[in-house]
Amino acid sequence: MANKRDYYEVLGVDRSADKDTLKKAYRKLAVKYHPDRNPGDKEAEEKFKEATEAYEVLCDDQKRPLYDQYGFAGLEGMGAGGGGYYHAAQDFSDIFGGGFGDIFESLFGGSFGGGSRSRRDSNTGATLRYDLNISFKEAVYGCKKDIRFRRHEACSACNGTGGAAGSSRKTCPTCQGMGQIRRNTGFFQMTQTCPTCGGKGTTIDKPCTSCHGTGLQEKDKVVTITINPGVDDGKRISIPHMGDAGTNGGEAGDLIIVLRVAQDKFFERDGDDLYCAVPISLSQAALGADITITTLDDRRITLKIPSGTPNGKILKIKEEGVPHGTSGKKGDLYFKVVVELPTKLTREQQRIMEEYAKLETATTSPSLIPLSQLR
Repeated sequence: MANKRDYYEVLGVDRSADKDTLKKAYRKLAVKYHPDRNPGDKEAEEKFKEATEAYEVLCDDQKRPLYDQYGFAGLEGMGAGGGGYYHAAQDFSDIFGGGFGDIFESLFGGSFGGGSRSRRDSNTGATLRYDLNISFKEAVYGCKKDIRFRRHEACSACNGTGGAAGSSRKTCPTCQGMGQIRRNTGFFQMTQTCPTCGGKGTTIDKPCTSCHGTGLQEKDKVVTITINPGVDDGKRISIPHMGDAGTNGGEAGDLIIVLRVAQDKFFERDGDDLYCAVPISLSQAALGADITITTLDDRRITLKIPSGTPNGKILKIKEEGVPHGTSGKKGDLYFKVVVELPTKLTREQQRIMEEYAKLETATTSPSLIPLSQLR
């Protein structure tokens, strides 16, 4: 017992850790040190055993109090350490939710724990990804796009069979027609797709020369997609069964389109609202004016500038923003007023400004402005 580490130290948890904390800690270590992820690594194998033993004891309502009070001596005769290891391994459905096999299936491929995937599932075609660049305006108002991509389809020469004319199929010598092979890891049983026949259970004596026996050929495909108004950058559009064709009766994978929205030179977006900046002259700011502006969708609308409008003032036009999904409602359009000061004056303009300056000086008493008024 002298060489054994404290179980709490093994799992990296406090002595007050609840069962959920124990499960999370063990799950992390089990995935990291599992022998199938570390083939031939004896140290990883021992750490996997150590973590499993620690979890088996600390998650047991009878063993944990004895261990907390008496240490390893309190567990003698209860099957902890050795036999308890296998007991813990049987509780993976509780630890991993969907089953320990599910997580190792994603890590190593194939099925775990003696289960099996159907040949149809194991031969489903690959899901493809397409990054589509669209303009800011197209994202706001929606559009239709034709995209061209390459995918695997059934070979036209052999109609997807993978065999040349006159060929025949024979039972796969590796899996004996099962389409899967099993192997023992020393702790569990792994079931994986047969590498010889690819899960078909049979092999072809004369493979098709066009597809080399795969039954698939890479071809160009053009698809028209509809992009709804108001989509955001990174939006994903899924088209079922538009990915690579499956083999051995498997379904085709999906096509995932990821939208990349370009920035606009004049407009920015915040949710369903649009923002832009509008320059006005000093006299328009002081006296007020009606100005004509161009919207994102190239319409001309009139914006009323109130007299005495300060630089940086935000004005709003209702329901001129981004359409909200399929509801038909729109956000608002906000304009930030930018008062442009003249840099060059004619003699007449300068004379008038000087006259105005005399009146301004006579009626104005400069004073500090609270910072809160500038925010």
